[in-house]
Parts: sequence; structure tokens; C-alpha cells
Amino acid sequence: MNFLYKTISSIALALSILATTSCATLTDDIEIATHSDPEVNYGAYKTYAWAGSAQIVFDPVGQWEQPTLDTDEEVRFVINRELRDRGLHQVENHPDLFVTFAAGIDTTALELKEDPGNDTKVLINVPKAALMVALIDANTGYAIWLGYAMGEANDQQSIDNIRARIDYAVSKIFSFYK
Repeated sequence: MNFLYKTISSIALALSILATTSCATLTDDIEIATHSDPEVNYGAYKTYAWAGSAQIVFDPVGQWEQPTLDTDEEVRFVINRELRDRGLHQVENHPDLFVTFAAGIDTTALELKEDPGNDTKVLINVPKAALMVALIDANTGYAIWLGYAMGEANDQQSIDNIRARIDYAVSKIFSFYK
């Protein structure tokens, strides 16, 4: 279980918010990965509680986070739904699991893109965004399951697009939960 705990620490530093982007379809750019402890009996976990509050991104001017949408609550809503769909119930006291998420934006990410004018590759700035969800055993304090989504980030998109991307990312992340 120690490898998951270390993985969370490393990934939490590198991950950023799952924001919105314009691409061929709304979710084509989103990549999903999960890590789990193969020795854990996931069926033994029946209850969960939120481990403190998470913040998506500090964005005082509203460039990345839609100012009329509480993105933190949107993420929390979809995670709650996915956990309930897997037979887990939220409790206030003595949970089996603690749930947390972290997100942010790396505005300095660079990527090679093909220049359509001459078929060469050019290094351009492509902000990356990500969301990480961790499930932590309440008795041991070890992370037993980790899922994350990464994609391109563009500034402001419609609230419907943001909700659709959050729903897709969180649902896809939890599709790998045992």
C-alpha cells in the first residue's frame, strides 16, 4: 500500500485541474488512469466521508474557472454519485474510506504540434489540466485507490461543457474502481 501513498504525493504535485477545451469532441483529449492496491478487498468498504475540502484552482480573475459555477461542488457531486452507484454510502462518523480530490492547471506545458503550412513540428504552449481522486483507508491512513484524468485546458467554456467534461472524467475514472 505504500506505493500508492507515494504515488498520490507525486501525482498531486504534478496534476492540475480538469478544465475545458475545444477539440474534435468534447472529451477526446481526456486521458484516464487508475492505480490500486491489488491486495485490498474493495468489497469490504461500505462507507465513506470527505477528507477535508479540496479546491480546484485559485483563479481570482476567472480565466480558467467559470465564475458562475462552483466547480468544486460539481466534482464532489459526480464523485458522490459514482461512489453510491458502487454501493458506498456517505457517513459523518467512522467511515471505512476517506475521499479527496485535487486539481489544477499547468499553464507552462509545452507540446509538439504539426505546422500545417510545412509539415514540421513546432513547440507550442498547450496548458494541461488534471483531476485526481484518492480513496484512503480510514483505519490505516493509506491510499488504496487512485484515479486521475488529464486533458488540455483552455480558458472559459460554457457551463454545460464544463459539467459534461467533469461528468465524463469522473465517471470514466470510477469505471475502473473494483
